[in-house]
Amino acid sequence: MFEDVLIADDDPVSRRLLQVSLGNAGYRVVLAADGGEALRKWNEPDCPRLAVLDWMMPVLDGVEVCRTIRRSAREPYVYIVLLTAKGHQTEIIEGLEAGADDYITKPFDLQELKARLRAGKRILELQEQLVSAREQLRVQATHDSLTGLFNRMAILEALDREVTRSAREKKPLAVIMADLDHFKDINDTHGHQAGDVALRETARRMSASLRAYDSVGRYGGEEFLVVVPGSGLDAAFELAERLRQGVSAEPVSVAGEMIPITVSLGLAVSTAEICRPDQLLHQADEALYAAKRAGRNRIETASRPELSPPEAALPQAR
Repeated sequence: MFEDVLIADDDPVSRRLLQVSLGNAGYRVVLAADGGEALRKWNEPDCPRLAVLDWMMPVLDGVEVCRTIRRSAREPYVYIVLLTAKGHQTEIIEGLEAGADDYITKPFDLQELKARLRAGKRILELQEQLVSAREQLRVQATHDSLTGLFNRMAILEALDREVTRSAREKKPLAVIMADLDHFKDINDTHGHQAGDVALRETARRMSASLRAYDSVGRYGGEEFLVVVPGSGLDAAFELAERLRQGVSAEPVSVAGEMIPITVSLGLAVSTAEICRPDQLLHQADEALYAAKRAGRNRIETASRPELSPPEAALPQAR
C-alpha cells in the first residue's frame, strides 16, 4: 500500500535520479516534467498518494500545484513533499501554508528523502484507518444492525430527498409500506431467533427485487418502508408484487424447521394534493391496514382522501 509516488521535476537529470533511486527502494514512480503534467497525473484514476514536487517548474510551480490539490479537498488524501532550493524561513512557511506536508532543500540527500517518504506512508496509513473508522460510524448511524437496511431515520431522510426531487423534476414518487405477516406468531411459536432470521431474510429478499436507485429501510419492528422514485401507480404496483412474491417464494429455514413468510403491502403514489412525506406515509399506512384487513399477503393501494377510512377506525393487529 502507498508504494506509488509521483515525481514532478523539470530537470531531466534530477527526475531520472529520483526515478532510479526510489525505484530501487521499491516505489513505482510516476513522472511529470512540469506542474501542469503533475496535475493531469493527479486527476487520473489511481493516482499516487505520495508526491514529490519541485518548487520551481514551468506551467505551474510546486506551490501552485499544492494549492490546487488542497483547494479540491478531494479524497483520498495526497501527501506532498516539496523540493526547494529556497531555504529562507518565510519561503518554507509559504510552501507549508500552500498545502505541502513536508519539504526538503536542494541539494538533498536521497536517504533523507526516503525517510520522509516513509513518514508520509505512515501518515497515510493512519489516515486510511481514520477514514475506515469514520465509514463504519456512518454505517452504524444510518443502518439497522439486524437487517443491514437503512434505519428509520435514514429511510425518512431518503424520502425527504426524493419528495424534493420529485417536485423539482415533476415526476411521480411511490411509497410502499410492507409488514411481515403474523410476526408475533413466529416469535411466540418458534422463538425470537426465528423472528430475527425471518426479518433478515425478508430484508434480503426485498433488497434483491429493487432497482439500484430505490431505497428500503426498516421502519420499525417488522415493518419496512420502500421509496420508489419516478414510478407511477402501475410501475410501483408491479414492483410491490415482485416484493410480495420474492418474500413468499419459499419458507425460511431456522434450525432445520421451514417457516413460511409473507408480507402485506400498502402503496401510495404522489399527486398534486398528496405530495408531502407525512401525507405519503399516512396514505401508504392506511393501504397497508387495508391489506391486513383483506387477508394479508396482498397489496392494497391508497384510496382517494375522500374515500379513506374514518380517523376513528381502529386498525387490526398486524
